[in-house]
Amino acid sequence: MKLYQANSSPNSRRVRIYLAEKGISMPIVPVDLAAKEQCSSAYAEINPRRVVPTLVLDDGTAIGEVPAILRYLEEIHPADAIVVFGAAEYSGHPSPVLRARLDHALEVFHRGMAPVVITTGGAAADPTFSEGGVGRDYLMHRGIPERSLIAETQGRDTSESAVRVGVIMRANGLHSCVAVSDAYHVFRIRKLLEHEGIAPVYVAPRPDSRPHSTWQREVAVLREATSYLLWRVGIT
Repeated sequence: MKLYQANSSPNSRRVRIYLAEKGISMPIVPVDLAAKEQCSSAYAEINPRRVVPTLVLDDGTAIGEVPAILRYLEEIHPADAIVVFGAAEYSGHPSPVLRARLDHALEVFHRGMAPVVITTGGAAADPTFSEGGVGRDYLMHRGIPERSLIAETQGRDTSESAVRVGVIMRANGLHSCVAVSDAYHVFRIRKLLEHEGIAPVYVAPRPDSRPHSTWQREVAVLREATSYLLWRVGIT
């Protein structure tokens, strides 16, 4: 499997970002749009529409539409579990951010990506409810069978939840996962889960969770980089 793409192409960039987020590696074949390589007869044999990107499978089949490429890549990388990282809950009800993560996990589950969903997060001010428990109940009420749900309810932060998820997955014979969180969060989550021996770790950021403004992106990157470095040196 190889990807024909052009660095200057926004559609190619979408696929490259997806590959990076999912941790998928494959041969990349550059197509020089300035030299009109996409108009050559050789490229036309690969993609008669002469557009980039094009994903060529091992059997020679070519996929030349970005939505179809992303859907194919999603479907060929199933995992043992979907892990939803928690966010705030209010008196047993998920916050808008947590609800969006759970809805995305529900969509991933219904695509058949994994047979088990693990929700994470401990209790905050109200010990009656935990983020993991609220997430499990939310997904159960939306049709995921109870046997397919596991709640991690003790983690006080992302790193603690990752450790406890590792314990849960090892106890249940699970090895790989799709991690669901926000876009700015998934790099650190992947590293934390890989540290617990979970592999491969794919990521599925909830839609529209990437910070929009420059300063929001800078703050998010700084926060995550600081948390990651502190974890690496053993401070958190």
